[in-house]
Amino acid sequence: MDFAIKMGTLEKQRGACAIAGIFDARKMTESAKILDKLSQGYLKDILASGDMEGKANTTLLLHSVPGIPFKRILLLGLGKEQEFKDKAFLAAFNSALNALEKTAVTDAVLFLPDFPLKHRNNAWKVSQTAIATIAQQYRFNQLKSKPEAGSNRLKKLILCIDNRAELDACEEALQQGLAIAHGMSLTKDLGNLAPNICTPTYLAKQAKDLAKSHKLKTTVLEEKDMEKLGMGSLLSVTKGSEQPAKLIVLEYQGSSKKEDPIVLVGKGVTFDTGGISLKPAAEMDEMKFDMSGAASVLGTLLAVAELRLPLNIIGIIPATENMPGGKASKPGDVVTSLSGQTIEILNTDAEGRLILCDALTYAERFNPRMVIDIATLTGACVIALGNFTTGLISNDDELAQELLAAGESIGDRAWQLPLWDEYQDLLKSNFADMANIGGRAAGTITAACFLSRFTQKYRWAHLDIAGTAWKSGKDKGSTGRPVPLLAQFLIAQTKSIR
Repeated sequence: MDFAIKMGTLEKQRGACAIAGIFDARKMTESAKILDKLSQGYLKDILASGDMEGKANTTLLLHSVPGIPFKRILLLGLGKEQEFKDKAFLAAFNSALNALEKTAVTDAVLFLPDFPLKHRNNAWKVSQTAIATIAQQYRFNQLKSKPEAGSNRLKKLILCIDNRAELDACEEALQQGLAIAHGMSLTKDLGNLAPNICTPTYLAKQAKDLAKSHKLKTTVLEEKDMEKLGMGSLLSVTKGSEQPAKLIVLEYQGSSKKEDPIVLVGKGVTFDTGGISLKPAAEMDEMKFDMSGAASVLGTLLAVAELRLPLNIIGIIPATENMPGGKASKPGDVVTSLSGQTIEILNTDAEGRLILCDALTYAERFNPRMVIDIATLTGACVIALGNFTTGLISNDDELAQELLAAGESIGDRAWQLPLWDEYQDLLKSNFADMANIGGRAAGTITAACFLSRFTQKYRWAHLDIAGTAWKSGKDKGSTGRPVPLLAQFLIAQTKSIR
């Protein structure tokens, strides 16, 4: 898919299709007015006929309109102008893409100033359209014997602006949007793979391939290496599986300065049965998505490498299966973590925190500037925030606010939950330093409280993506989140060090 940014309104362009917005009550945008004038009132007559009233997300495709330099015009309903906000823009644009997908259109032109958004400039619209277009064209056909033929005939999207002073910013935003979209696609591919394919060993290979193609450094620790280090918590999760666990470390050196790195830690449970605390059978297949944190780390590093951000970033992925078996951990077992703290395992289905805690301790050796872990950690987060919002907990309010701002900016939002001392008491154990669960109440918070006990030597934030990493039902599949949030956060970090 090709994108181009050009100066000027639609009468100066040529192509297969022009997209013209119509607000509610048949109010024409600037592009629609220009096309109407060129066609000597043709659009006004169409609107008067009632075929297009401007209702949100409706479309009408017109062919062979006289007097215009396009083979087609796609009229796009934008709804009420006073209610036109970020969500309405994205919904309308996706409606346009869906309409074009049903045609033979190979290129289309969009005039961005047609879409009035307060607090959003054309650069924002550029990055969002790039992300949305790549997402709309994404297909996962790798595992079908006869892959469905793609209907994506749209090969080029031309985005027009009317202010030359914005051109450089829009070009930069386009590259950022494409890099984020590519990172999301990699994250989706890994998440959507079958769990008999996407094993810890497979994840390690993908990390090595990414490192080779984008000049990163990669290290993979085997179980014997983890045992020597004393990662008893992580290794307790893999005991019931035939698949060997891996600790994957990727290092991106984008800064020539010897500045401390930002560390991303992604939960990589490639399939989670719950272990001895076995999950219900219904929808257990979706537990292949329990490595979405790991996939998002790889996707984010891909975006970072494509953008060549001047940062030092390290990705750490503890990868394992959680399976029942004769050697599997049992409720009541006590294990010793890399930090030396002991953990009573009350529920083997609370395994994500058991692998993350050792990875978070391992992160200390890099003297991190900050550490962000990403995990499909708790069903409680889905109950609290649904499938729209990522849960955020941090031991540093400034870091939390930066992540929240990045999510708000890119449209991949998070919500902060408290990390108060009162919740720590719920993790008390009679037999170890702590239990791995704190009961039903405040499950997302107590899971983060558990992790916080291993992050006291650096600034840390935790993203619980249990509700946002994938969709269920007829649209089942990985969403690619929170790659946009993480990438936008890292882009913002480059501006703060200039």
